[in-house]
Amino acid sequence: MSTEIKSPTFPESVIDGTIANWIKQEGDTVSQDEVIAEIETDKVVLEVVAPFDGELKKIVKNAGDTVTSAEVIAEFERGDASSKDVDASDETTKSAQNEVNEDQSETPLQESPEENIPEETLEPEPEPEPISETSKAKAGPAAKRLMSEESIDPKDVKPTGKGGRITKADVIAHMNPDGEVTPATAVSELQSSGEEERVPMSRLRSTIAKRLVKVKQETAMLTTFNEVDMQPIKDLRAKYGEEFFAEHGTKLGFMGFFVSAAVQALRKFPIVNASIDNEDIVYHGFQDIGVAVSTDRGLVVPVVRDAGNLSIADIELKITEYSEKAREGKLSIEEMQGGTFTISNGGIFGSLLSTPILNAPQTAILGMHKIQDRPIALNGEVVIRPMMYLAMSYDHRLLDGKEAVTFLVAIKEMLESPERLLLNL
Repeated sequence: MSTEIKSPTFPESVIDGTIANWIKQEGDTVSQDEVIAEIETDKVVLEVVAPFDGELKKIVKNAGDTVTSAEVIAEFERGDASSKDVDASDETTKSAQNEVNEDQSETPLQESPEENIPEETLEPEPEPEPISETSKAKAGPAAKRLMSEESIDPKDVKPTGKGGRITKADVIAHMNPDGEVTPATAVSELQSSGEEERVPMSRLRSTIAKRLVKVKQETAMLTTFNEVDMQPIKDLRAKYGEEFFAEHGTKLGFMGFFVSAAVQALRKFPIVNASIDNEDIVYHGFQDIGVAVSTDRGLVVPVVRDAGNLSIADIELKITEYSEKAREGKLSIEEMQGGTFTISNGGIFGSLLSTPILNAPQTAILGMHKIQDRPIALNGEVVIRPMMYLAMSYDHRLLDGKEAVTFLVAIKEMLESPERLLLNL
């Protein structure tokens, strides 16, 4: 008896999603809780798993199709995932054994081995069959060319393009099953071919693009800059880093200090922690800090809840957890909703200075950058110090320049004197 496989129940903030990929195909045997498909929403990629051992009988919604909450996407039949493989193996073994027995019964013992070899076995191996145009119909031109050159059957290639379309990256991944093929690699291969391939924008990428344009159009965004001497924090990390890791099981990073400094600054300047709702100003009595994380699918912003009640160790542990989930595509929608203030660290990619864009409906966002040794004047002397540029973009409709600048200066002072974080100064 078939069972309907439905899309996950989406939160109220998510209207629909797109079938990103079918990991299993019709006729495949699947074990319980094994991932059979991925659904991409505006915020996160959700996994669809098998409810029990069985077989994927029919795919109702193909890759690229739009689905709503709890919509039927496939039909599944209960069964033992391993039994069919075992039965098939037994049947193959029995068939092969019967053929051997028949050959042996018909072959006289006195005949030589050469006399018993059928003529068919002496023929050379047949050449691989050319790939037909029909089988390549859902492949891009670059993918078609590569499959023809390498004599690859499209049926053996796992498609990831919209509508089950095979891209050149899919072919490369098939040719290198043990190697990692990144989008950059695929693009590089495509550029070297002298061809072009049109690939639809992912749902997440499309949503990010629309939101960024909306922020630019609907807010009076302005950015103020400052710089911070990171030597005191670097000294703390060098002195207590090993002991911190032994005690808490996580590294003493920079983000814990920045989140803690942001929390205290938000308490001093509650207007920065507020947001605009039509004609009203909404003041938030909590500090939920969003931490921007870059993934292969795009930028996601998981939220550290009640950061004001967390220690630096708790913050570092939570950020590490979110980073791992983001890389694996396992962040839940609830973990990315809300947030009253966002911190983005472009420095990990080498950015020296940039202008972060607001994460609506928040009023401000803090941008961290690369730590770089620079000469500065300190106590009347020129010294070399590890300096970081800070950038804070804010909605000028709610924040005046004075408030934005003093807020950023408060963060700078706490980072240059980390003891302030412990003393709530």
